[in-house]
Amino acid sequence: MTARPANAHQARLLKLLRDGGPRSRAQLGDRVDLSRSKLAVEVDRLLETGLVVADGLAASRGGRRSHNVRLAPGLRFLGVDIGATSVDVAVTNAELEVLGHLNQPMDVREGPVAVFEQVLAMAAKLRASGLAEGYDGAGIGVPGPVRFPEGVPVAPPIMPGWDGFPVREALSQELGCPVMVDNDVNLMAMGEQHAGVARSVGDFLCIKIGTGIGCGIVVGGEVHRGTTGSAGDIGHIQAVPDGRPCACGNRGCLEAHFSGAALARDALEAAQQGLSPELATRLEANGLLTAVDVAAAAAAGDPTSLGLIRQGGTRTGQVIAGLVSFFNPGLVVIGGGVTGLGHTLLAAIRTQVYRQSLPLATGNLPIVLGELGPKAGVIGAARLISDHLFSPA
Repeated sequence: MTARPANAHQARLLKLLRDGGPRSRAQLGDRVDLSRSKLAVEVDRLLETGLVVADGLAASRGGRRSHNVRLAPGLRFLGVDIGATSVDVAVTNAELEVLGHLNQPMDVREGPVAVFEQVLAMAAKLRASGLAEGYDGAGIGVPGPVRFPEGVPVAPPIMPGWDGFPVREALSQELGCPVMVDNDVNLMAMGEQHAGVARSVGDFLCIKIGTGIGCGIVVGGEVHRGTTGSAGDIGHIQAVPDGRPCACGNRGCLEAHFSGAALARDALEAAQQGLSPELATRLEANGLLTAVDVAAAAAAGDPTSLGLIRQGGTRTGQVIAGLVSFFNPGLVVIGGGVTGLGHTLLAAIRTQVYRQSLPLATGNLPIVLGELGPKAGVIGAARLISDHLFSPA
């Protein structure tokens, strides 16, 4: 992809076609503030660039029927969502439909070189399957703070060896296409906004609970990253005064008391102390415990596991209640690996938020699980790079 929109009008048209699929010129005219002649000029210029193509006759609205236009069907975006313990890679078309999706276990602590070797191998596998001749752009999500304009992680607590690594520059050279980089929870929010539970909401919070905890903040339909890119780092809000030490160097952070890693540690302690025969059996069988084991034990009725989930949900809900009082969102989405804990976790979070926040903020506030699961991050990554490429150069 070498062409870019020449102005804001063309950028708006491209994003309408991305988000709504093929449309007639008349339908596009209903959504943009342009005269019919000016609209015709801009659409014709986009057709000349090859970014859009004619796509059959549109339904009649009286008079001469026009052609639909759509984004070029050959455009391909790569979406990469790097988590603490796994990596998801997907290829999408220009409308951000996932054409192929791969997932592999991967420890982000192995460092950027090892992780990106895996990412590039997965991208090559998708390309070799015939889904893409090449990539027109790639979006990358990483589980830590990102200095957004440069695409560089900054002092990520759970990513040793990544501080200052030029992710965007390095991957752009390897892939031969433009690359954009963001925090993984921002991309989860963008994915749920594009194709998930937040499709019709302009102001919402997206909480990702996995190995760490983060929050994507969407204001007026746009991700709010803050001055330096660190907005939404709620895992390091203090939840327990003088509590457990956290990887960030502080004590009592929410992430230190409830995340995938914290839940696994608490489950191990409960099993070793004889508080949960169910967890002890799983520990003996597997040699370790994870959040998945806690979820399975809770589903089997284990009171200790249910108690751990409720306690974690309550602490998370306390932090979210503060965010709701401050931001007054229209929706709260809960996602990430720990959402395998399901409705026990969701109920505890809801109870705390509805109890603590003012009725004006919570009276019509849905708090729901995300719809897209692991695809949210890769769709959001593709959305990120398409936002960049569908903007004037």
